[in-house]
Amino acid sequence: MEAVYSESARTVRNVKDFGARGDGSSDDTKAFAAAWKTACSSSAPVTVLVPEGKAYRLKPITFSGPCKSPITVAIKGTILASGRMSDWDGADRRLWMLFDKVDGLRVEGGGTIDGNGQVWWKVSCKVDSAQPCKGAPTFKNSQQMHVTFSKCANVRISRLTISAPGNSPNTDGIHVSGSTDVKISDSVIRTGDDCISIVSGSRSITATNIVCGPGHGISIGSLGANGAEHTVSDVLVDTARLEGTTNGVRIKTWQGGKGYARNIIFRNIVMDNVKNPIIIDQNYCDSPKSCGEQKSAVAVSGVTFKNVRGTSATAVAMDFDCSRTVPCRGITLQDVHLVTASGAPAKSFCRNVSLSKYGTVVPSTCSS
Repeated sequence: MEAVYSESARTVRNVKDFGARGDGSSDDTKAFAAAWKTACSSSAPVTVLVPEGKAYRLKPITFSGPCKSPITVAIKGTILASGRMSDWDGADRRLWMLFDKVDGLRVEGGGTIDGNGQVWWKVSCKVDSAQPCKGAPTFKNSQQMHVTFSKCANVRISRLTISAPGNSPNTDGIHVSGSTDVKISDSVIRTGDDCISIVSGSRSITATNIVCGPGHGISIGSLGANGAEHTVSDVLVDTARLEGTTNGVRIKTWQGGKGYARNIIFRNIVMDNVKNPIIIDQNYCDSPKSCGEQKSAVAVSGVTFKNVRGTSATAVAMDFDCSRTVPCRGITLQDVHLVTASGAPAKSFCRNVSLSKYGTVVPSTCSS
């Protein structure tokens, strides 16, 4: 039986009315898929409701679009990933819940998404060197990426709490790929990898009022691996606090790639004991082998760091390591004040970068 009622002029599809039991052990994947299918075909705006007080266990699932009208996913209860690795046989092990080609999406609710990732972390190649890295699955204790938006448009994400231990590998909080007009707001993200990662094909992405840490910070990239042409543009990160992260706000690209990362603003950022608070790395190399300099690189331009303040856990608080062949251009620093956590003056490093400075910028000079 399908129950439908109106809430603020929006039709609601409750997953329990599609057979979801919410007892924490039954497989509720089919019920969620059915609720999504019905919502996606609705000609009016619709909410998919995950009720509070219940735990719904899911196998890997893709919520596919395009849909006829905007959809809100209201997570009031707990969504729990299956603890059986065999449930990913034949599936992409990097993913658990994927929103694909969905326009007009909003995720809210104040509930919990628990990725149940402990069983995966111990066999990750980044933890156990005997395990080959062939890919692993994908806001609490996710196996890998907690929330992924791929090829979506007009997405609104707010009031999420995402958590995983700081030593859990590849557990990005929110991963945005090939999407446009995505707004992330009022969220707390504590993971073992990037709190927010924005990768190729993404444009008009905004993140506001974010708390991040532990984790690897807020990142554009990586871009350009294996000679690929990647593009990211029109990104705004406004009002964020990073606590004890291994990077602050970062752009990372591989040598040998093509494309661009441009029109990016990081402003009103507070760093609390953060390694590498400001970093642009065009020589990114996440490989056991050294990555040599190449003749091409992803072009980085039009990047602004404004009102960035706080403490650095490393002596170098600003690191601009750019490509010799495709230097960083149009990098602006305005009202930046970073010191080491001990209170001692911090340093900056600059290579192949064109910088403009406004207001007070500390550290004020670059040494290479």
